[in-house]
Amino acid sequence: MKIAVIPGDGIGPDIIRQARKVLNRVSKVYKTAFEFQELPMGGAAIDKFGVPLPEETLKVCKNSDAVLLGAVGGEKWDNLPGHLRPEAGLLGIRKGLGVFANLRPAILFPQLKSASALKEEVLGDGLDIMVVRELTGGIYFGQRGRRTGSFGQEAWDTEAYSASEVERVARVAFEIARKRKKKLMSIDKANVLESSRLWREVVCKVAEEYPDVALEHMYVDNAAMQLIRNPRQFDVIVTTNMFGDILSDEASMLTGSLGMLPSASLGEGKLGLYEPIHGSAPDLAGLNKANPIATILSAAMMLRYSFDREDAAAAVETAVGNVLEQGFRTPDIMQPGMMLVGTEEMGDKITAEIN
Repeated sequence: MKIAVIPGDGIGPDIIRQARKVLNRVSKVYKTAFEFQELPMGGAAIDKFGVPLPEETLKVCKNSDAVLLGAVGGEKWDNLPGHLRPEAGLLGIRKGLGVFANLRPAILFPQLKSASALKEEVLGDGLDIMVVRELTGGIYFGQRGRRTGSFGQEAWDTEAYSASEVERVARVAFEIARKRKKKLMSIDKANVLESSRLWREVVCKVAEEYPDVALEHMYVDNAAMQLIRNPRQFDVIVTTNMFGDILSDEASMLTGSLGMLPSASLGEGKLGLYEPIHGSAPDLAGLNKANPIATILSAAMMLRYSFDREDAAAAVETAVGNVLEQGFRTPDIMQPGMMLVGTEEMGDKITAEIN
């Protein structure tokens, strides 16, 4: 199984090393061969090739079975034009691979309840929310520009969706909901935005194919509030590119840290892009302080969705839970009475638990 590995920038190389340790252990335990090829993207590619996404990187990724990404970006490249910033490489690879559904699970491990931003009585027995975010449409890919208006310079961005873009991501969300609690919350802003009115119409039409799944709708501003007020009411959420970006980051604070949240970006086939949802945190690069768990859990999602190895994916997730149960914590999730470990030590301990 060919895995294209993009370490990226900042802490990207640090956390990717830990995920590769875990995958090498999985390879031995489950007799599954992985072939890794490291590729440049983001700031690292800009420094070497002058562009955030070299053609060769995209070509290799397309010919792989899965892509594992660390993180891209950093202040070093903030003053570059938009099309040359590291984030342009991220948008480009998503578009190039045709991955349109971003799966972002927000799971609160029982051991991290006290690390959550919410009170334990609000969290109850724990959280397991799946956010399905549309990934290649909407305002991030709409027309944009600048112009001179009556009050000086203006900037504009366009939120646009086609019915087919909404339909395909809605179908992914319904399929996931069908395998979970059979409930789906579609989040939009249909009281104001025409693009959201189309979104709601199409989601309702797709719902006719899934009579066993209960569909509800919620405006995004209310959803942002409800995630804090009563997060347990949610199971599967489907929403637009921008709303999903914001809400999934908010959901991360329910779990204790951005360093705990993985993601999978899927298209029509098995090829997927797997990455933690946090940024590159260049101030932590090389300091052995970054939390690798989100990247390791992203590798578990890769085993599940691209390689159909539910057994290996579950083993990795169980290993993470076991290490947390033993009291080991990286700085971002450190609690009184726990044992502080670094990036490398956390990777080693999780790897050792896979059997």
